[in-house]
Amino acid sequence: MTSSPPAPRVRKMPEERRAEIVHTAARIALEEGLERITLRRVADELGVRPGLIGHYFPAADDLVSEAFTHAATKERASLLPDAEAGLAPIDRLARFLTRLTDGEYVDLGRLWLNARHVSRFKPGLRAAVRGQEELTRDALTALVDEGVRAGEFTTDDPLAVALHILVNVDGLGAYSNDDTPFDHPALHDMAIATAERLLRLPGGTLRARA
Repeated sequence: MTSSPPAPRVRKMPEERRAEIVHTAARIALEEGLERITLRRVADELGVRPGLIGHYFPAADDLVSEAFTHAATKERASLLPDAEAGLAPIDRLARFLTRLTDGEYVDLGRLWLNARHVSRFKPGLRAAVRGQEELTRDALTALVDEGVRAGEFTTDDPLAVALHILVNVDGLGAYSNDDTPFDHPALHDMAIATAERLLRLPGGTLRARA
């Protein structure tokens, strides 16, 4: 009885392999934390030698930074999807805030909390966190400004509104690691209520349009 020869290994294109490495590292970050990303761990997940990961990312810190950037970019795209660009600004804001506050982004909340802590010791990650914060802040500010111009929102300072909302969301995210978090109905709609107050919308408007 003869055994079949092993199937030949398919060499992936560099762009495909690099994307696979970053995707795997981002998954590890979301599930276990940025500290768990090592060249060996990613190599084990992909069934390859650590040297292959090192070929694309000679320093593990570079992979950590890119993994966070990948996850944060996907988060922003899912919160403010391009497919909804044609909706009224008030509807897009309602969906953005509802998605953020309905519990589907707990892992990403933990990742942001983790990244801000770890970035104290990693300049590359610190720059990545700062860059992603700026992109999200700009996107939300642009959405509020669009709503003002459409007559849906009332504010003289769209940036200030965006900052209030994002700091509110970040504050709630600080509790994302709690196994038994304190719960109160006010917490669920705190960011939404903040947005409605600052944009002079009647209470309940955004929930009703989500």
